[in-house]
Amino acid sequence: MSVRYATPEEIESWNDHINANPDGGNILQGREFIEQKALAGWTPRYLFVGDRAIAIIEKRILLLGRVWYCPKGPSTTSVNDLKKILKELSRFAAAQGVFTVKIEPELDHTTDMSGLGLLPTTPIQYNYSTVYVDLSPSLDDILASLNQKGRHAIRRAERDGVTVRAVPANDENCRAMYNLFLGTAQGAGFAIRPPEYYKSFYRAYESKGTGQLFFAYYEDKIVAGAFAMLQGQKSMYKDGASVRERTAYGASHLLQWHVIQWAKEHGSLMHDLAGVPPIAEIKNPDHPFSGLARFKTSFNKEVTQYVGAFEVPIVPWKTRLWHRFVEKIVRRLYFKRHHESYY
Repeated sequence: MSVRYATPEEIESWNDHINANPDGGNILQGREFIEQKALAGWTPRYLFVGDRAIAIIEKRILLLGRVWYCPKGPSTTSVNDLKKILKELSRFAAAQGVFTVKIEPELDHTTDMSGLGLLPTTPIQYNYSTVYVDLSPSLDDILASLNQKGRHAIRRAERDGVTVRAVPANDENCRAMYNLFLGTAQGAGFAIRPPEYYKSFYRAYESKGTGQLFFAYYEDKIVAGAFAMLQGQKSMYKDGASVRERTAYGASHLLQWHVIQWAKEHGSLMHDLAGVPPIAEIKNPDHPFSGLARFKTSFNKEVTQYVGAFEVPIVPWKTRLWHRFVEKIVRRLYFKRHHESYY
């Protein structure tokens, strides 16, 4: 299994290579997402381990060397397959001056990872525990498969006059979406990125025809927004927000139903609702994301949870130092300076 950087021609068609991976790839391994991280100071790296396409972002850490982060990757099918990939990737990374590689393999959370010599760490991408909606049936069958609460919310919103529109990611609409974010973030207690980040993100996908911004309206006012993206036969509900005051019951459900229709029309067979509490906490009313859990499990009660994130110790003592102390300091200082997530 050889390891090499992708050629310029392969990078141009990178998403096709990701989609050809054995697990069908992941949207966050796609070129648009990786290139977006370049705006935050990361360097995109496109690799092949054998015929497996793997996207990585890189930063240099003073006195330690390079850190690699592989969002929602590498693509793998089993723990033994991952072991083979990491054996070759580690050798290659060491030759590039890398001291640690952060990975987020999509293996079931019950998978025994103890024999790989990895260091468990906090996941970066929130959909390490998530809910999927199977889009292979007809729309009528998909709607019928939702639980009673979900169907009722969609029909109630339609009956009460909520409408949903797909809108362009222009300045006005991006600002409106960001204003929704501000209210939602303040209510839920999480940080958001600067408005330019979202505008750039949405436009990158929109320009390729693989992303769409949606708004739900009630009495001619925007009450909820969502951005969805797709790649190959997979789609993802990337961002969502709504007004804090209760205005129209079911508006967010109807909004998501339109996202699902859009995704299916564009060839998606599996829709990722992108992030719920882990299985053990899914019914915990005190969990900070309990509201998201109730909303997303109304589309599918089954939660899919992956193994999470790990550090691959290329230089073990440096990896331990990074994991225990340095990363926390770097992330804290970065947030203080830039007011957004390091990753």
